[in-house]
Amino acid sequence: MNSFSGHIAQIESSGNISIVSVAIDEKLTLKSVIIDTQETAPYLVEGAAVKTLFKETEVIISLEQDLAISLQNRIAGTVSEIEKGALLSRIVIDTDNGSLVSIISTQAAKNLKLTKGLHITAMIKLNEIILAP
Repeated sequence: MNSFSGHIAQIESSGNISIVSVAIDEKLTLKSVIIDTQETAPYLVEGAAVKTLFKETEVIISLEQDLAISLQNRIAGTVSEIEKGALLSRIVIDTDNGSLVSIISTQAAKNLKLTKGLHITAMIKLNEIILAP
């Protein structure tokens, strides 16, 4: 499981759903959609410390930073390790905020021509990020 620590920078709610922006540092903010509001979850307070958690299988890899797609959570990094299996590959990505891991198909890793030292962008859908107080 990947994890970054930060603090809640913004909370937008409608009905029982909230989009929570978590500032990891001054350059990186991750967003999560949760089925909770400030009224139902006491930890949802701007400025509160939280951890963002997301599975390795939920990390999408792109060779481009500025793709015109709906994924808002984008983390620039450099490939530091590649473990290729018959079907799946484990990719370790070094970022300014620490390392994260992506598990993608080995065919996708080949198609992207991933190599150590390659600059990439890791992306995570906002519904795949879990918040832990």
